Amino acid sequence: MSNSPSRPTVDQAPILHIDLDAFFASVEILDNPSLATQPVAVGGSGDRGVVASANYEARRFGVRSGMSSAMARRRCPSLVMLPGRFDRYEEYSSRFHDIVRDVTPVFEPLGLDEVFCELRGLRRLRDDSVGIGEDLRDRLFRELGLRSGVGVARNKLFAKLASKAAKPRTDSGRVEEGRGVVWVSPEMEKQWLDELGVRALWGVGPATAAKLESLGLVKVKDLARVDEASLARHLGPSLAGTLIGFARGHDPREVESERRAKSIGHEETFARSLLGADEISAELRGHAGVVARALRAQGIVAKRLSVIVRYDDLTQVSRSQTLPFGIDDDQAIHAVADALVASLVGGRSIRLLGLHVSVFVERDENPVQLAFDMSATPGTPEEDPVALSRRRQTNFDALRDAIDEVRTRFGAEAVGTAGELGSDGLTVERQRGSHAFGPEAAES
Repeated sequence: MSNSPSRPTVDQAPILHIDLDAFFASVEILDNPSLATQPVAVGGSGDRGVVASANYEARRFGVRSGMSSAMARRRCPSLVMLPGRFDRYEEYSSRFHDIVRDVTPVFEPLGLDEVFCELRGLRRLRDDSVGIGEDLRDRLFRELGLRSGVGVARNKLFAKLASKAAKPRTDSGRVEEGRGVVWVSPEMEKQWLDELGVRALWGVGPATAAKLESLGLVKVKDLARVDEASLARHLGPSLAGTLIGFARGHDPREVESERRAKSIGHEETFARSLLGADEISAELRGHAGVVARALRAQGIVAKRLSVIVRYDDLTQVSRSQTLPFGIDDDQAIHAVADALVASLVGGRSIRLLGLHVSVFVERDENPVQLAFDMSATPGTPEEDPVALSRRRQTNFDALRDAIDEVRTRFGAEAVGTAGELGSDGLTVERQRGSHAFGPEAAES
């Protein structure tokens, strides 16, 4: 796919998308340069682990993100598999965002390693979208040591496709250098809409792709010709309308510079499946602590909780609860989440447990009044979990603030609640994202 030789103005290509290459693996190599020539992946090294990120040396062997760690090791026996360190990745991501912010104040992060930028406000400084992208990419490599792919286009859809096209790729065991920055000209837009498969579209994951392909919709151009009402019967009206719009090159989404993360969560895959309400509830308490600390660190509370359970047969189910008030207390979150998980497990063993919260409100804008209509004795099984959550959110407000203040000054292990105290001492060291990619292999 060739690009137009001309360089677009910021009005012709106002949206820039930058995506860091193999971000997790790249950070690990920066911290340990001896790994630079080796195949490296970040993920869970145990039998239930998955690959989250792989450098291009590993991709030469066919190792890809989302692949099971067992498959990755079969394809590349010399693979160096490292556990995720989210605190380190968040540190690099913050520096990445600082550099982007220095270029334009109007940018929208997507996760830790992707950003959309709005360039129209820069036209008086530099009316050259490709040039802005080149300078930003060079600066990220010079200051952080991170490589990236940059796409510039008239909308988000094409900018994201372009950043992927700008990256290196592997072919027959060889790594081919990418172009670094790609502009999607009108000619290229038409070419891509004619040639790309539906899996290339934003929002089309494996399940949606399989459904589309079962309907005979394999290419984007096939989807563009479909009647929206007909597709809505299979995908729902919202997704059907969005995907047909994408297939026709339409994407009205603006860059949301104040965009906050839509959810905060923690998932863990266990080396040994959990069985029994007490064992599952104990693990869920740790999840609640991780999520609650993340909420309080951002000064927000959540009004919606979702739990995810994956059984040993790999089927996965989820359940959610929306509250009339926001919560950021460990026990308040655990009370609702525990009831949701109990409704799903039904005596079955589970290999993955996840807890996510969303629908955020600023903590100062969330007055919670204690309800007085609770007939059950506090803490008894008969008490409604939402009422129990409200009581714990209200009653432990001062305690939460005191504990957080002590930990900020003296470290996470300086103080804790009784619920965090185990036979080995305080158990507050679990970090958000730890074991998100599966358990580590047992030491031999």
